[in-house]
Amino acid sequence: MSTIIEELSGYGVVPVVVLNRAEDAKPLAEALCKGGLPCAEVTFRTEAAEESIRIMSENFPQMLVGAGTVLTIGQVDRAVGAGAKFIVSPGFDPEIVDYCIEKKIPVLPGCITPSEVAQGVKRGLKVLKFFPAEQAGGVAMIKAMAAPYTTVKFMPTGGISAKNLEEYLSVPKIVACGGSWMVKGDLIDSGQFDKIEEMTREAVDLVHKIRG
Repeated sequence: MSTIIEELSGYGVVPVVVLNRAEDAKPLAEALCKGGLPCAEVTFRTEAAEESIRIMSENFPQMLVGAGTVLTIGQVDRAVGAGAKFIVSPGFDPEIVDYCIEKKIPVLPGCITPSEVAQGVKRGLKVLKFFPAEQAGGVAMIKAMAAPYTTVKFMPTGGISAKNLEEYLSVPKIVACGGSWMVKGDLIDSGQFDKIEEMTREAVDLVHKIRG
């Protein structure tokens, strides 16, 4: 888990991807890699998710590919079987978290309350997803929850863009931010992978500017 967290922290931004067609997975992965961000959280919101993870993992082994919006243990197994290196869930599901811990699968469950953070701490988790970030109080809420739980850091997702990325990444308790602004669905569906590469490169440059 620590290795995955180090990689996520190094990237600063994790593209949150929704793919409606598995055939878009390869050109999208190529665009992300060329843009300097070989990382993706492929959400299990579509039927194409599992195959998309497999295509990315097999064709771009240097990529850190994870599965997001994981709601069941069955999806955990399918995602990992396809090559996912980490699991992200929108909420704190004890069954999923405990299963991943038992199987030694890196997991970042969603948390927005101190009680949920406490459950993560109890299980020895060092990084938790904070979702939906902007709607749940943003940076102020993260700072408030991080104060008593000194061993935990966060990966906020939801409502984060190039406009407010600096606000988040300037907080030491935040390892990386999930975002979809460089991989918007309309860009993927219309095959604008050059634009995605360009916006990815801009995101990487912004992270470097913020973190130095």
